[in-house]
Amino acid sequence: MSAVIRLNHAVLYVRDAAASADFYRDAFGFVEVSREFGGQAVFMRSPSSDTANHHDLGLFSVGSAAPRPARGSTGLYHLAWEVATIEDLAATADHLSGIGALTGASDHGVSKSLYGRDPDGIEFEVMWRVPREDWGEDETRGAVRTLDLAADVKRYGTRAAAG
Repeated sequence: MSAVIRLNHAVLYVRDAAASADFYRDAFGFVEVSREFGGQAVFMRSPSSDTANHHDLGLFSVGSAAPRPARGSTGLYHLAWEVATIEDLAATADHLSGIGALTGASDHGVSKSLYGRDPDGIEFEVMWRVPREDWGEDETRGAVRTLDLAADVKRYGTRAAAG
């Protein structure tokens, strides 16, 4: 058996692929790779994605009458998108809040995370990975604490590292 090395892409069933593509473009800066099947499928890539990767996200229309996912039912809970810096996470928090998509935030010790929902109610996470040397006891547990993003930017930000 070979070991999986990373998640290559996610594909979501959405009510309207074009509307969802607009959301992911606005929320995360994803760029459109292609529209297929008369616009019923949209493939997108993160602008910072590995250039060898065709797409990071596929969106397939299932129609406006499709029910929203039932919270707590079997199935995908959320996708986690990683950002490069704590400042990127702070900027993402401001942006998601501004477009009404931010629903929560947590400090997991090993990562700092934001949570939100797209127009179909599909949940997502945007996270920044804490430097490994700072994981401490959280390395072997699943911590969920209140996120203090301003304090984390001071602690981990590029200005703090340079100072």
